[in-house]
Amino acid sequence: MQFLDDSHGCSGWSGEMAGRICAFDWSRTELGALDSWTRSLSSTVQLMLASPLPMVMLWGRPGYMIYNDAYSEFAGGRHPYLLGSPVELGWPEVAEFNRHVVDTCLAGGTLSYRNKELVLLRDGVPEQVWMDLYYSPVADDDGRPAGVMAMVVETTERVISEQRRQTAEDAYRADNERVRLALNAGALLGSFVWDIKANVLSGDERFARTFSYPTGQDLNNLSQEFAETRIHPDDRSWVQERVKRSVEVGEAYNAEYRILRPDGSYLWVLASGCCEFNEQGEAFRFPGVLIDIHERKTAEESLLRFTRNLEQRVADEVEARLAAEEQLRQSQKLEAIGGLTGGVAHDFNNLLQVIAGNLHLLARHEAGNANVQRRVSASIAAVERGAKLSSQLLAFARRQPLSPATCTPQQIFDGLGELLQRALGETIQVNMAAPVDCWPVFVDRNQLENAILNLAINARDAMKGEGTIDLSADNISLDRAFCAGKGIVAGDYVQVCVADTGVGMPAQVLAQAFEPFFTTKPDGQGTGLGLSMVFGFVKQSGGHIEMSSVVGEGTRVQLYFPRSLRSMDSETPTPEAHQRGGHERVLVVEDNEAVRASSVELLREEGYQVLTAANADIAMQMLLEGAQVDLIFTDVVMPGLIKSSDLAAWGKVQNPPVAVLFTSGHTRDIISRNHQLSPDTHLLSKPYSPQSLARMIRTVLNG
Repeated sequence: MQFLDDSHGCSGWSGEMAGRICAFDWSRTELGALDSWTRSLSSTVQLMLASPLPMVMLWGRPGYMIYNDAYSEFAGGRHPYLLGSPVELGWPEVAEFNRHVVDTCLAGGTLSYRNKELVLLRDGVPEQVWMDLYYSPVADDDGRPAGVMAMVVETTERVISEQRRQTAEDAYRADNERVRLALNAGALLGSFVWDIKANVLSGDERFARTFSYPTGQDLNNLSQEFAETRIHPDDRSWVQERVKRSVEVGEAYNAEYRILRPDGSYLWVLASGCCEFNEQGEAFRFPGVLIDIHERKTAEESLLRFTRNLEQRVADEVEARLAAEEQLRQSQKLEAIGGLTGGVAHDFNNLLQVIAGNLHLLARHEAGNANVQRRVSASIAAVERGAKLSSQLLAFARRQPLSPATCTPQQIFDGLGELLQRALGETIQVNMAAPVDCWPVFVDRNQLENAILNLAINARDAMKGEGTIDLSADNISLDRAFCAGKGIVAGDYVQVCVADTGVGMPAQVLAQAFEPFFTTKPDGQGTGLGLSMVFGFVKQSGGHIEMSSVVGEGTRVQLYFPRSLRSMDSETPTPEAHQRGGHERVLVVEDNEAVRASSVELLREEGYQVLTAANADIAMQMLLEGAQVDLIFTDVVMPGLIKSSDLAAWGKVQNPPVAVLFTSGHTRDIISRNHQLSPDTHLLSKPYSPQSLARMIRTVLNG
């Protein structure tokens, strides 16, 4: 398309980006309206639009972005939102780098980088990229630097290709060493070269004899089809797959297979080689050797015949496959429930937060009204029950945010003794035993304590309030047979066991015990989520849970957690007494207006200065424009280009760093990995009380 309207300064401009630049309202930026642009600026834009290379101009100190069609393809999902945006807002993950570029070029300097390594967010995921970057100043009509012209050429594919080539060369040298050793051992059966471009196979006389080529065959043009017919039918697809992997990704070629001899028997060989690539990263040559491994393979096969029972192997494989299929079905069911639960929990917890926040504010404002206080207390209790139900659903679906630490079962038992006795009553005897040398585990300590407490309360109910509960821990090594189909690998584990002397369960009840909402208790006496929550927590922690029961004798629940080799974590310090806010300024980032309003009022009553933003895009704009804050209190899941995790990343690189406190009803793994929080990530789950909010704010601010 052509844009020839001189009144808009677009004469001679062409392409999609020309249309977007002409249609953009530049009066909102420091550049001013398009028809007021200087001649140097308009000429530079015209030159840039005509370039086939990705180019972007950063104008003024904020670096307002103007770019061409090629750059819009590079920008991906950020186009067209980058147009007219300050560069630090458009690319927040490399804001410091771009700030240095603008400062340097506006001072008259130039910059260039070859294969510059950067980490960019693409579709919200950090991705390692390499680029050639060239920056030079753009002068205004008075000859003073007023902007930066940037040429951006991504070289990621070239760099990765070079890395692969280097890997192939290293493998080739290793293959040469193996050839030398084979020659010294007298085991070499021949060498070959496959010219990939010409698709021609050549080899030496020993190679031709090994494959039984006819006498007098031209060694420089051997039939590949003939060679394939000499390979055992069971090995052909394997050999082809190894060759394909070497050609496509530069992987070293090592394939053991059988070659048909003239007498009808088969010879075991090792084919070893490596694909060579040209400067363009194209495969062009494939040399290799054949090595005799027949004696070794014969010995291995003899050993297998004596040590393995084929019929038992088949039975084991069938059993393992059935167990794996059942595990897959269960996992798919949990994933489906988890996806539904996560979305419901986020919206449900937001509603609960609005209700809880306003109830707490009402209670404070009507401190002397006994009727109001009574009704508010009853309503808050209902909110807490709703929050507990949401938390239990997330636990079953393995979506709860965990804060794991290294601890021993003895530490867990020591902290649970008094709580268990108080919760179970004096008519229940609790016996606890753990070996002195019990291995440590890496789990969320609070969640493990809750799981044991849940199991103990179930045991108490099964014993009608009287009996004995045995709580024990032990070191145990699980073999592959035990782990088959259970979603865990063989190795060292710590077993935590809760056993009771209750009425026990029949087989049909035991089979459904972990299903959500399944309960044998009368209506109103249980949600059926207790055991489901324990199951989800153990699985999310990388462990396994089993339950056995005999009617009339009792029930035994065994939790298995992987042994941790991490160093022991120090004990959690005693929380400090509540302190009211002082001079600190808090930026509240929340897209739900009702939640944001109640949070702001609670914080202001605590004495904090409060700024607000409806999403992370607005918050980042405020911060880049110089808003000074001591803490960012942000919801995790919000709409917009910039994520809450981007705000946290920005806060970490400031000097001094800006503290960040997240809040959410469901994090969706935006700030966690497998729903496990890192030690430096602070999360306040919704719904929260004013006391919880004040305590967490002080904890994060106090470092």
